[in-house]
Amino acid sequence: MEPRKRTLYSQIYEELKTKIERGELTEEEQLPTEVALAEAHGVSVITSKRALLELERDGYIYRRRGSGSYVKRREPESEEQKGYAVSEGSFTNDGRGVSTVGAVRAGAAAGNIIAMVLPNEDSSGLMGYIQGASDYLNERGYYLTVHHTQSCPEREREGLYLLTRRPNIAGIILYPTSIHSNTDMLYALYMNGFPIVSIDQYYDHLPIESVVSDNYQGGLMAGTELIALGHKRIAFVSGNGIAYRSSVRDRFYGYCAALKEAGLNIEPELFIHAHEYAKGRAGDEKICQTIIGRLLELGVTAVQAENDHLALELLRASGAQGIEVPGRLSIVGFDNHPIAASAERPITTVAQNFRGIGREAAERIVVGIKQGYRQQVCVTKLDVTWIARDSIGAVPSPLPMNNE
Repeated sequence: MEPRKRTLYSQIYEELKTKIERGELTEEEQLPTEVALAEAHGVSVITSKRALLELERDGYIYRRRGSGSYVKRREPESEEQKGYAVSEGSFTNDGRGVSTVGAVRAGAAAGNIIAMVLPNEDSSGLMGYIQGASDYLNERGYYLTVHHTQSCPEREREGLYLLTRRPNIAGIILYPTSIHSNTDMLYALYMNGFPIVSIDQYYDHLPIESVVSDNYQGGLMAGTELIALGHKRIAFVSGNGIAYRSSVRDRFYGYCAALKEAGLNIEPELFIHAHEYAKGRAGDEKICQTIIGRLLELGVTAVQAENDHLALELLRASGAQGIEVPGRLSIVGFDNHPIAASAERPITTVAQNFRGIGREAAERIVVGIKQGYRQQVCVTKLDVTWIARDSIGAVPSPLPMNNE
């Protein structure tokens, strides 16, 4: 198997780890800050923060609250302790099977490793999921491995097949590529009694435990806040429609409920799916500019976007066309991703408790391991929080005509 390109955070991790092991960074020496590491490597602070988290978890550094990160005094390891505490890799499929890159500590006993399977490195809440799960598992003698499917259902399927055949994998925390992908595989794993918990998404048709945000409440919250500002023509914009992800579907249902409670018509023409605008066009920027043009034609004054990434694209597309946000168009995102706060016009959003989701999912897995086979559908929903920023305002006065 050809080795895959190392992830950005793992490059920082390996560089610092090597310097510590060679003595270039000595015991009690302070490491560069997350911001300094991010600037030096041309990455986001989230990426550098994850590298430091992994170094801390593997026993190379320790953190002082309000002070920074320092090289930790390392005791000599016994033979059975040598190795890595956590592995991280990406499922690859080259016609000869699937592999993961990374090693697990050799001393890890059979059946005490939990695998977390994520779509990609940029998945919303990635660090929070990992931190929450690892905090809970480390306290109870389990190790966490992290794997990526690159949002590919086929890689997800083969990855699940591989992981469940490793004797030291006790359970899987899965962020699905879609609620319609690999349901046969997941049902077989459930019937075989293999502990698996999904995060971000839940399945209506599978008896698999899930831990998610209260996305319905988030959609309702966003719609209610916009209506309170006087908006009546509110659009819901998603990337691929609402059928593929339970989270987006529930946000949409909450949006509809807000309109219904306010006595406003729920108009299908205000449901915009970005993928429908991609045909024959190139680039997210052009697609979003086309969507903004359509929204203005429909007399829309506010938008609920599926997530912060889409909200940011719509914000930039508005700016490119001279549309004032929030003067002419208010925009709300979802997730409270760092890009929302750092945008040229900070984006109002609905925050998810990613760390709480990761921890709760880890707890559900451990309970499943101890209690064994359980045939039930259990969806645990964590509260969301409204984060008001500068991308929303009162409805324009006078109201714009549909062609303005």
